Amino acid sequence: MIEQILEFISSQSPFWIYVTLFFFSYIENVFPPSPSDLVIVVGGTLIVSHSIHFVPTLLLTTAGSVLGFMTLFFLGSQLDKKVVRSGKIKFISVSSLEKAEKWFMKYGYLIILGNRFLPGMRSIISFFAGLSELEITRTALYASISSLMWNAVIIFLGIEFGRNVDRVDRLLSTYSSIVLIIIALIILFYLLRFLLRRKKAVK
Repeated sequence: MIEQILEFISSQSPFWIYVTLFFFSYIENVFPPSPSDLVIVVGGTLIVSHSIHFVPTLLLTTAGSVLGFMTLFFLGSQLDKKVVRSGKIKFISVSSLEKAEKWFMKYGYLIILGNRFLPGMRSIISFFAGLSELEITRTALYASISSLMWNAVIIFLGIEFGRNVDRVDRLLSTYSSIVLIIIALIILFYLLRFLLRRKKAVK
């Protein structure tokens, strides 16, 4: 099953594969949640089949991640803190702003450096980094380093997955069969119990 899916994706033009990888890397930061990490893993598997190559995959996914991060950073930087503190913006609480400011005062740009390794927090960090008026050049630099490291790890995992895709496919098939058997046994158990109780009730 997995092999068939990968064969279909790899049959597409390398240009559109790269565009897809860039798009998902960008969109995850702006409109989370997005399965960008999973898409990048798939990209790594395609490197094994030579459908695409490592360097452009790493550069494009990193560029997408950084651009997405900086988009929310810019939006946050355009928002007046006084407006947030007034409570007029319902989806941003005053306590969230205060917590973010404390984080950045305590850890500084280290939060930006580690942001890609904090799934679920990436968009929040980028937005509040802008709202907290962090310096744009340093923010972009640390966001780039973080994205480069994270995407390199994810692509490497995809490559390892691609090298063992037939084995993984067999394991998943076996797992699916075992799960189906267990479900069937559970259904059978409850069905027999229901029939026995019904038989006793009739007596």
